[in-house]
Amino acid sequence: MMLYAIIAAVTALITFLMSIVVYKVALRFKLYPSIRDRDVHTRPTPRLGGVAMFVGVVATFAIASQNPFFKDTFATPGPILAILGASLLIVLIGVADDIWDLDWMIKLAGQFLAAGLIAWLGVQIYSLPIGGLTVGSSWMSAALTVFAIVLVMNAVNFIDGLDGLVAGVGLIANGVFLVYGYLLVREMGQSSYFNLSLLISAVLVGACAGFLPLNWHPAKMFMGDAGALLVGLLMATSAVAITGQIDPSALSANPADAGVVGRSQLLGAFIPIILPFAILIVPLLDFALAVVRRLRAGKSPFSADRLHLHHRLLDMGHSHLHAVLLFYAWTAVIALSCLMFFVFQPYWFALGFLIVGVTVCTVFTLAPLGRRKAAEITAQIAPEGSTEAEVLAEADPLDEASIEPRLTTPGSATASQAPTQKDDK
Repeated sequence: MMLYAIIAAVTALITFLMSIVVYKVALRFKLYPSIRDRDVHTRPTPRLGGVAMFVGVVATFAIASQNPFFKDTFATPGPILAILGASLLIVLIGVADDIWDLDWMIKLAGQFLAAGLIAWLGVQIYSLPIGGLTVGSSWMSAALTVFAIVLVMNAVNFIDGLDGLVAGVGLIANGVFLVYGYLLVREMGQSSYFNLSLLISAVLVGACAGFLPLNWHPAKMFMGDAGALLVGLLMATSAVAITGQIDPSALSANPADAGVVGRSQLLGAFIPIILPFAILIVPLLDFALAVVRRLRAGKSPFSADRLHLHHRLLDMGHSHLHAVLLFYAWTAVIALSCLMFFVFQPYWFALGFLIVGVTVCTVFTLAPLGRRKAAEITAQIAPEGSTEAEVLAEADPLDEASIEPRLTTPGSATASQAPTQKDDK
């Protein structure tokens, strides 16, 4: 594990230094787009952070290839070249989209091409930890792999709307997945802990950590589509690659079987498939809601709007920083809970952590609604026409009922002076 920590640190350092270089170049040549209606930031900001992250990833892979501990990983160069080639392709598409705003069909085609390259050169889903189930055919394996990678790429890209959001979520999610993968390999009794899946996770942890200082609110630079798609690509590839490290016969929910993973317990046997989804619960939820919302409105599922989960948190009254920290908290609670279910038995400790964590996150998520309701009630009971009533009525009430009398009272402020909300659709 120490070597993986060193790899993450090296990637973080290279990414951080490259982020500074890219930032200065972007400012020098004005390589940043104009502000869009759905954007939260208010000044033009470079979106080329994904380039710096890509350089950090490639450089660390080159360094790791010279380490004797990873000689088996690099003995078959095909998967490595496929991952780096797909990463380059997705970064080029992301940069082009950040600068020229490509059509969504072109971006989606590029994503399928990148995912297909990875699946074609051998990084595929070979087994599913559901009672030792193996994928029926190579074509089914490739199709399932491509679908999973494209899904995760878009899910991660959809939440890239606030400073530090994707970088922080990626750091937390991949950190947990790295620990999980290490424990899984160790529990299965493999002689070497050095494999492609854990290497990708460690590199991605470092890339997110190295870019986060420049992306923290207020951000000097965004990772853009290039960075968000790269994070999603590598997250999905890491989860896919680990299926090649799992012996399906070791995954059993039947206590009578000789299962190793999950210690022959029902829930433990399913953790290998639950955890990859758990660490992505927030991006996947936002992606699903966005697709359903847009399809119901008769729009393309990839059409942009300002109704993502992070936008809703801002509209509820959370500050930019609080909204990001809530995303971090939800990701950490769900991911760590699943990891605890894998590590601890009996499961009551993990279950207790999950219940407490979800409760605390829910309370903090809904807290602004309580404050707004309290302000509304206070405004309604305040003496009519008093300064207190006027101030409280404008303090973001839950509905407009409390300000309607003020708008219609003779001599009061006109309706044109009332607060309005910009339509960002």
